[in-house]
Amino acid sequence: MSVRFNLKKSALLATVILIAVSIAQFAQSTSNNRYWMKIRAKDKFERSVIANIVGIENTTEDYVVAFGGDTELKQIQKLGWLMSYSNLADEAMFSGKDFPTKDSAFHNYAEMTAELTKLANENPTLVTMGSIGKSTEGRDTWVLRLGADQSHASEKPAVIYMGGHHAREHLSMEMPLMLAQHLVAQYKAGNERIVGLMNNRDIHIIPMVNPDGAEYDIQDGSYKMWRKNRSRNANGTFGTDLNRNYSYKWGTGGSSTNPNSDTYMGTKPFSEPETINIKNYVEAHTNITTLLSFHTYSQLILYPWGHKYDGLENTKDAQVFETMAKKMAEWNKYTPQQASDLYIASGDTTDWAYGEHKIFAFTFELDPSQSSGGFGGGGFYPGAGVIQPVFNKNIEPALYLMEYADNPYRTINVSIGPIGPIPNP
Repeated sequence: MSVRFNLKKSALLATVILIAVSIAQFAQSTSNNRYWMKIRAKDKFERSVIANIVGIENTTEDYVVAFGGDTELKQIQKLGWLMSYSNLADEAMFSGKDFPTKDSAFHNYAEMTAELTKLANENPTLVTMGSIGKSTEGRDTWVLRLGADQSHASEKPAVIYMGGHHAREHLSMEMPLMLAQHLVAQYKAGNERIVGLMNNRDIHIIPMVNPDGAEYDIQDGSYKMWRKNRSRNANGTFGTDLNRNYSYKWGTGGSSTNPNSDTYMGTKPFSEPETINIKNYVEAHTNITTLLSFHTYSQLILYPWGHKYDGLENTKDAQVFETMAKKMAEWNKYTPQQASDLYIASGDTTDWAYGEHKIFAFTFELDPSQSSGGFGGGGFYPGAGVIQPVFNKNIEPALYLMEYADNPYRTINVSIGPIGPIPNP
C-alpha cells in the first residue's frame, strides 16, 4: 500500500515540475481573458497538482471548478485533465452601479465604514473603532473591539473574526458586521449569555481585510470575479492573493509565482500592506486564542494544516481542532475537515495563526455548497436573500469560539471550568 502511495506522489511531483517549467514560457502574459474550468480530479493529490496552477473554487468527488486566465488554461490543457471551460465574457453578468439593485443589502466600503462608525458612536461603553493600517490604495482597514469594561480588555481572553480576504467574497464581509451588531443588540436586551460573553471576553472584528479589492469588484456596475488585492505587479498585472501571502510555510505548494494567477503568493511573505496589517494587529494582542476567517463558498469548516497532508504533530491540539470543528458543524451543517484534505495551499491565515502563534484558527467557507450550474458567479454572488439565513446558521459556531476562548482545551476536558459566569450553550 505504501509503495503504491509513494509512486503516486512521485508521479504527481514529476508532473508539477514539468508544469512549473512550462509556466515560465507564459508568465509575462497580461491577457484579460478569464475562464471557468471544469477539471478532472479524483483525490486530494490531483487537486493539489491543479492548485499549483490555478485557483480552485469548488470541489466534487470527480472534478473541481477553477477560475483563471490564459496562462492557467493552457497549463490545464497541457495537463490533459480539462473537461470543459467557459469564457467569463460569455457568462451572464450582473448590471447596475455599485452593487446591483437586487444586491443592495450588501455593504460597499463607504457603507461598511458608516455602519461600523454608527455602532461605535452609539455604544461607546461597549464598542471602540480604529484602523489597523492602510490598504495598498490608502483605505483604512477598520476593526471593532467589543466588550464591557474596555479599559481592562487586554486582561481577558480574546477572539478575532475577519472577512473579506478575497474581494469577490462579499458575503464573508457581512458576517463579521452582523456579529458585532448582534452582540450589541443582545447585550442591551439583557440576553444572559451575551452579557456574560461581553463582560468576560475581548472581541475583535475586522470585516473587510481587502477593501481595495472589494471596491474594485463592484466599481463599474458589473461583478468582476476579482479575488486579489490591488497592488501593481512587476509585469504590469495587479494583485496578490492575500490568503497565500502569510509567512508560515509560504510558497511551499498550492500557490503561484505567476503574477497573473488568482493564487499569486506575492514576492515574499507579507509583501502586502493588508497582510502586514493583520500580522501587526494579531501580534499586538497576545491574548487572542481563537480566530475565525470567513470565506466563500463550499460549506466547509477548515483547520490546519493546509500546507501539507500530514496532521498536526501535537495530538492534543489536533483533538481540539477536530472536536471544535465537529461541534460547530452540528449547527451550520458544514463539512469539518483538515484544510489539506481538499488540496495543498500554503501561506494562508489559519496555518500562520496556529503555526506561528498557536491560535486555534478556523476558516469557514460559507454558503452555497457550489455555484449554480457548476459554472458562473453564483457561488460568489448568491444574492442578498442568503445573508440573513447564512448568518443565522453561523451565529452559534461564532459564539462557541468566543465562549471557549478562555481555554480551547476545555472542549476535550470538561473538568476545566470557564473563566467568568458564562452560561453553557
